[in-house]
This record gives sequence, structure tokens and C-alpha cells, in this order.
Amino acid sequence: MLPAGPARKVTIHLNDDTPSARDFLYNEIFEFLFTHGVAGATLSRPEMGFGSTHRVHNSSDGLHRHEHMPIRIEFIESAATVDKLMPALCELISDGLIEAHDTTIIKAVARPEAV
Repeated sequence: MLPAGPARKVTIHLNDDTPSARDFLYNEIFEFLFTHGVAGATLSRPEMGFGSTHRVHNSSDGLHRHEHMPIRIEFIESAATVDKLMPALCELISDGLIEAHDTTIIKAVARPEAV
């Protein structure tokens, strides 16, 4: 768990159908973050989006339902960990955008898991 204090929030914007060497890119990135000990990550599937091509992708469009839809992966980590992971993460990204913002963790608490 991350301590209270300075941290960095990273957001990765992708498409759900972007392939990677072994799987869909978002699965490979999520696995990379997990195996490299990132404190936590969230994958979100927006209902609608467009990218640099300005082609709108909409999950409610009956003709192209869930075709080429956006995916967003977000995680918060220490700046040192983000800096260490970023070269390999950038190497993984074949199509998409990575952004990072400095942030502050106010409080982080984890409830004990039930046995």
C-alpha cells in the first residue's frame, strides 16, 4: 500500500481491440502492472470516445456495437516506481496514449481480508 504523500497517477488510453504479441494490449499492460508490483490499477470501459482520427466509437450504436471501443487503465504509484516502469511500459504501447500527473495520496487504507 502506498503511504500518504506525493505520488504519480498514470492513465493509459487504448482501444479494446488493439493486439499485442500475446493477447489484447490492455490485458498485457494489466498483467505487466500486476507482475511488477504496482499498488493497484483500474481498467474502465467508457461508453463512447474518439481519438486522433476523430472517428466516434459508441457502444450503443447497433451497427458497430463494441467495435474499436476505448479502454482506460489508471494507476497511482510512487514517482520512483513510475519512472522505473515507464520505459518498458512505453515499449509495450503500440497504439494509444500515456499521460501522467503528480498527485497526493491523502489516505490509503486496506480492510483485512476475510479468512
